[in-house]
Amino acid sequence: MKFIKTTLVILSLASASAAQATEDMTIRLATTTSTYHSGLLDYLLPEFKKDTGYSVEVLAAGTGKSLRMGQNGDVDLVMTHAPKAEANFVEKGYGVLPRKLMHNDFVVVGPQADPAKIAGDKNVADALSKIASYNATFVSRGDDSGTHKKELNLWAQTKMEPNFGGYKAVGQGMGPTLNMASELQAYTMTDRGTWLAYQNKLDLKIVVEGDKRLFNPYQVILVNPSRYPDINYQGAKSFSDWLVNQKAQKMINNYKRHGEQLFVADAITQ
Repeated sequence: MKFIKTTLVILSLASASAAQATEDMTIRLATTTSTYHSGLLDYLLPEFKKDTGYSVEVLAAGTGKSLRMGQNGDVDLVMTHAPKAEANFVEKGYGVLPRKLMHNDFVVVGPQADPAKIAGDKNVADALSKIASYNATFVSRGDDSGTHKKELNLWAQTKMEPNFGGYKAVGQGMGPTLNMASELQAYTMTDRGTWLAYQNKLDLKIVVEGDKRLFNPYQVILVNPSRYPDINYQGAKSFSDWLVNQKAQKMINNYKRHGEQLFVADAITQ
């Protein structure tokens, strides 16, 4: 009986050790829906696993939710696009080693008929003002995502509150928001990557692009191991290191949808 108990203890320890090893080779990443819906992560992660052996569990949410997951120690690192919120995340000690990763841009899309007559407008604040003045339908993500934060910042620049009758905050990700805008023949703001992934399914067109205020930078930030010692810090750092190296940055630059480059790498000197 003593031999059996000893054997069971050894087997239990071996099982726990194997589970720990498996966990150590899995990295939990909280990121924006744009990196997910654009297909970028599906393109990068198999190569990362081939190079390092690590698997990445992706939790796609808005930037606000992603940073809260990092703040709660529920993930090992975050990849987001809201500079002020990210700076606050690091300043409060939740994140370490913030690194510039890449950028793309936002665009305003709307119905083919363009009732607010903003197509080709190079001033995004003026375009939003016209949408509100016309009382056209505008679908907002309304979900505390990086896109939503950017949209609210742009409304603030118009000195108009987004509370006109046509404004609809839906609390959804970018994909569902675009689908709803298409169904309602409404305007919305989206990152270009998700637009390119969805455009063939939508009855919408780009109406405003190119304003420097629509610039959309992404960072990768590790969750602070001194606050959450149980996170997979080594795995997270390996992923962060890999993302900013020459190979991954070149892959980011080379990634295209419908013949268009979606992201521009920012961590290497061109």
